[in-house]
Amino acid sequence: MVILCGGRGTRLQEHTQSIPKAMVEIGGRPILWHVLQIYLAQQFRRFLLLTGYLGEQVQSFVADQAWPEETEIRCLDTGQSTPTGGRLHRAAGELDGGDFCVTYADGVADVDLDALLAYHAGHRAAATMTVVRPELQFGVAQLGADGVVHGFTEKPRSEHWINGGFFCFSAAVLELLRDDSVLEREPLQRLAASGSLRAYRHAGFWDCMDTYKDAVVLNDLWANGGAPWKIWS
Repeated sequence: MVILCGGRGTRLQEHTQSIPKAMVEIGGRPILWHVLQIYLAQQFRRFLLLTGYLGEQVQSFVADQAWPEETEIRCLDTGQSTPTGGRLHRAAGELDGGDFCVTYADGVADVDLDALLAYHAGHRAAATMTVVRPELQFGVAQLGADGVVHGFTEKPRSEHWINGGFFCFSAAVLELLRDDSVLEREPLQRLAASGSLRAYRHAGFWDCMDTYKDAVVLNDLWANGGAPWKIWS
């Protein structure tokens, strides 16, 4: 299990001038802790954290925590400003040549990882990407003919599916990466063009901490006892 932890979080400057994005807290714990718990609760035990900006804070956090038995969490410094695909490229030698999972350190969901893995194993393509339909930030006006407004829908789900992280990759994906690769651009586009990328549709809860407003929303959910990504006891 590879987690991309190297980002600066430039749109979270209220928090990330002194800490990396992965260490911004939800309910008093770094969001990275929440992401790890999602995987630990579903029996993942081997993790490789790809660090960058202020990565020593991530390493110190990992070393200071008590983790379940047989859990192995290693940190690999992949550079201050390395893009996402470049970080994976630099980590290739640390992987064992088989399938591996990848996610971001800023996204949480109640995703069923067993179902995701089964889907990936069943289609035999090189890559699986979890896709989600996020809630829109604004209400939507329902329009009729001649501009008549019939009503409003408050923050509906998008009609479009977006990249939600929670990937499964075969080793063949690493061959598409270079040091300057942005995973979400040319590598995924090439996989899609060749028919080697499949979408696992997740219809449950998903959110990412991209802005200060997102951080407030996630903290409020946690404080109110309504955090849907908390699938652990």
